[in-house]
Amino acid sequence: MQTNEIAFRTIKPPFGLNDFVESFWMISNVSGNEHQIVVLPDGRFDIIFSFNDKDFFQPTLKGLDIEPKQTAIPAKSCMYAVSLKMLAIEYLLDEKVASLLNGGFNLANDFWGISKHDFTDFNSFCEKVADKMISLIKPNIDKRKKQLFDLIYLSNGTLTVKELSEKVFWSPRQINRYFTQTFGISLKSYCNIFRFRSSLTHIKKGKLFPELNFTDQTHFIKEVKKMSGVTPKELSKNTNDRFILLSAIS
Repeated sequence: MQTNEIAFRTIKPPFGLNDFVESFWMISNVSGNEHQIVVLPDGRFDIIFSFNDKDFFQPTLKGLDIEPKQTAIPAKSCMYAVSLKMLAIEYLLDEKVASLLNGGFNLANDFWGISKHDFTDFNSFCEKVADKMISLIKPNIDKRKKQLFDLIYLSNGTLTVKELSEKVFWSPRQINRYFTQTFGISLKSYCNIFRFRSSLTHIKKGKLFPELNFTDQTHFIKEVKKMSGVTPKELSKNTNDRFILLSAIS
């Protein structure tokens, strides 16, 4: 995504972080006006480092979104961020996140050793953060959990709880307890979010009908409206690049 005022860029993580990081990303607003956006649920936790021309610097941990949220990119501001996969919460990030649905909290200003001086080069920022994260990965990762998340991501959230349970040999009750206690959301709800997020690729191309195991057109429209606040047709128009996640899809 690139306009005269808003720039968005992503970088894939190095191999050693593939199970924990979806991407590094940056977004900047060089104009003197804030840019109104709608944040859509995307099944990710984000660590965001914000900086502006008034020397303000703040790292933030952003929880899972389960509904659309109106916000704005401040004028003359820049954000560098890391989008975390679910496995990172338990095995890389030592923070409690179950209470963070649709919210977040500020982290220490020296979190991961990042400061405002790291905003001079996005590539260098990514390398520094990647090295730090690799050093924090805990050993002895539960193979069931890794397989579970691999299946969710590969299936775009279309597998049922029963199907996932049978494939990883873990009871639905135990999986849901793990999800609610660790992430604050049920497995089914998370899969619905991830399926919606995956459908954005089709919606951006103007394919306004279900392709990812939605029951029917009515169900598809209902789910899209629940997650975005608008119908698939309105979402695909993305007037003024309001839906930042849709704008960022290549």
